[in-house]
Amino acid sequence: MRGSSLARERGPAAAMMRVGSMVLPSVTMSNQAPSNQALSKQALPPIAGCEAEILALVQQPGPVALAHTTLNLETIRSGFACALHMHQPTIPAGAQGELISHLQYMLEHPGEGDNHNAEPFAHCYKRLGSLIPQLIEEGCNPRIMLDYSGNLLWGLGQMGRHDCVEALQRLACDPALQPHVEWLGSFWGHAVAPSTPIPDLKLQILAWQHQFAALFGREALQRVKGFSPPELHLPNHPDTLFALVKALRECGYRWLLVQEHSVETLDGNGLSQEQKYLPNTLVARSSSGETVCITALIKTQGSDTKLVGQMQPYHEALGLGRQSLGTTTVPSLVSQIADGENGGVMMNEFPPAYLQAHRSIASAGHAPATVAINGTEYLELLAAAGVQSADFQAIQAVHQHKLWQRVGSLPTPAATETAIAALEASDPAFSMAGASWTNNLSWVEGYANVLEPMQSLSARFHQLFDPLVAEDPGVTATPRYREALLHLLLLETSCFRYWGQGTWTDYAREIHRRGEAAIASALAPAPAQTTAAPTP
Repeated sequence: MRGSSLARERGPAAAMMRVGSMVLPSVTMSNQAPSNQALSKQALPPIAGCEAEILALVQQPGPVALAHTTLNLETIRSGFACALHMHQPTIPAGAQGELISHLQYMLEHPGEGDNHNAEPFAHCYKRLGSLIPQLIEEGCNPRIMLDYSGNLLWGLGQMGRHDCVEALQRLACDPALQPHVEWLGSFWGHAVAPSTPIPDLKLQILAWQHQFAALFGREALQRVKGFSPPELHLPNHPDTLFALVKALRECGYRWLLVQEHSVETLDGNGLSQEQKYLPNTLVARSSSGETVCITALIKTQGSDTKLVGQMQPYHEALGLGRQSLGTTTVPSLVSQIADGENGGVMMNEFPPAYLQAHRSIASAGHAPATVAINGTEYLELLAAAGVQSADFQAIQAVHQHKLWQRVGSLPTPAATETAIAALEASDPAFSMAGASWTNNLSWVEGYANVLEPMQSLSARFHQLFDPLVAEDPGVTATPRYREALLHLLLLETSCFRYWGQGTWTDYAREIHRRGEAAIASALAPAPAQTTAAPTP
């Protein structure tokens, strides 16, 4: 929209570049992590502007963990892969109504609810930066996978929590820690995929990649190959799942973590006990019959944080052995994830249990039968041993077997929607709401006052910006685009549909209002330029 105010964006301290007839603030990615001073002064998060560069970076082929691994697959009987999920939402609750991290709100209001846990939470966000080096110095070979939402990464910088940011930078960038720490991608705004507008799925993925690269550099981002969906919520509507998996593949992801009850075999059965401890191939088939696939590692059991907090995956792995896969045998893998800060178990019991498990492995000598191993490391070791993705069993999202039986072998969008409606009317167990580790909660029922504005804001955002970006990709670097995108991503945060009606839905209403204002501002005509009259 050449006549809009988008054409006159000026960042207060940004370098400028010209794209077509528009002058845009220069957005660049660095190999180095930025200074803490630069992070805390940034008004808008780095969520857009480098799409082409990021996609070229993350789509580069080849292994990323294999050169750094210290494990010998042939001597391993079983392994366990533990991930910690960290998140704090962004809320419009600053002293002047500004957007702040909920962690900051907790620190500023310690008398409300359990806000006294704010500083213990902050400690949880940084403590792996001490625990991992401690174990390495003791001669152990620790592993951990980290899943931090974009909200939280931005919020820590907003708050000036340099202690946390520096610990995370070490975990992401220190070459000595690369064999031990794997970062997992996620949605920037902690959105739940099944109820997120389909066009926004890739925006959420790319925004997180922008944020991560801005904090930790290009090389660190290039190593991020696994994806952890917020709430482990996997869509089972064909078109949403297809769009998600397609976007993940386009954004360079090679595998994702899924909850065991959110998937089924192609004939509609649950996964066998043995199948849960091996990689699988998740098949996503659209309502038009297109298919796209991605490797899936299976998170077993529910969302109980005690599973990781007390290192249950290690103890479970001790009882497992190698399994046949393709033309060889491979170690069984127990995959598990939990909130990294919520509850007394994670705050207090996890550190000593984590240390004890790795010390026990080290005491077994140089070739322990059961080891800690990260997801990408495991998959690349399998590939190096001759295992191919074609050797993995195919799975699909739960309830899709019923759907495809009803639709038949030649699906169309109309036939698929008709079949969904018929199944929902006749089968109380059938649902296209997806499945997650919190199946006792609904992210849809009772939240029309959040979902309808969210859908409306998404539609308005794409109606305005999609043609502009198609004409000139540099538009995504403008502050007006990023401001509108920020509010869209924030409105899709799951927290606004977790606590019921009240303060949190009020937050959503205010974010929606600001998002609409940002779009209206972007649509406003550019101010007329005036030229001083020449001196007679």
